[in-house]
Amino acid sequence: MKNTKNNYYFYFAIPIDRIDQRIDNFLHIYLSTVPKSAIYRLLRKGIIKVNGYSIKPNYKFKNNDRIYIPQKIYSQHINDKDKIIFHSTYLNTEKIQFLNKRILYEDSYLLIIDKPTGIAVHGGSGLSYGIIEGLRILRNDVSLELVHRLDKDTSGILIIAKKRSALRFLHEQFRINNILKYYLALVKGTWNIKEKSITTYLHKKISGISRLMTNDNRIGKKSETCFQIKEKFRIATLVNIYPITGRTHQIRVHSQYLGHPIALDKLYGDNDFNNLMKKKCGLNRLFLHASELICIHPNTKKTLYIKAPIDNHLNKCLLYLRKNIQ
Repeated sequence: MKNTKNNYYFYFAIPIDRIDQRIDNFLHIYLSTVPKSAIYRLLRKGIIKVNGYSIKPNYKFKNNDRIYIPQKIYSQHINDKDKIIFHSTYLNTEKIQFLNKRILYEDSYLLIIDKPTGIAVHGGSGLSYGIIEGLRILRNDVSLELVHRLDKDTSGILIIAKKRSALRFLHEQFRINNILKYYLALVKGTWNIKEKSITTYLHKKISGISRLMTNDNRIGKKSETCFQIKEKFRIATLVNIYPITGRTHQIRVHSQYLGHPIALDKLYGDNDFNNLMKKKCGLNRLFLHASELICIHPNTKKTLYIKAPIDNHLNKCLLYLRKNIQ
């Protein structure tokens, strides 16, 4: 991925079987939803490039050429199957092999992974690939579909359907609140209330490139979260969290609303608290982890219980809090 004049570009090595093919003919195939006149215009204006440079429509690919396509065009006009072809030409599969080691459960219907922090669940918005694209490359299977999502900086349990029937079943289970998801979070300050439930109305506010969720009783969507104290420290509290609804950034916004923002939350957090956690505990990531999930299996209809322990980095943070600043 490359940022050129504030526009994100995806770049891909040209497959060997496409060497000597004209770029206009190549784009007619992979951008089939874009009119030919628009493709020529994109090439003439240098919006689509080769090796970072503008080229003419009759340019023929050479060995080791890379084609640069703007993120917006890539996301809207290249289908998932062709994205796999593109990604497999440049993405070193060794770099994503670690995903196979993160699998918590798998059968012919489901693949459940312990998503690491710092990786989006899918590509887009300037990201060349995410968890789902990486797994599709490793498995060579475009039928894998996300059942739900986690924020890029949130770690933990992520469900992926391997069959359309499983996807439909689990989407319905989410709709009727029949899937239980529990999170662990370290929040600012000491809570005095053992359990707390909060309901607000969240609305997405877009300002420039930023997208923040705000509370708005007029146009927001009803959002409900339950918090329960797990462990207290002098300057922080470890809480179990059960979101009844599943709005974007819901847990993070509700934690902030209660005056207890999550540690290392760059959007809704407290800078002083974040800096203290960095300095004292060495924390360098959002302390929010999807730790437990209970659902009905789409085929057997039996209860499926999945648990994902926190990683060593979060665990070391808690050990330090217990030992030094309780």
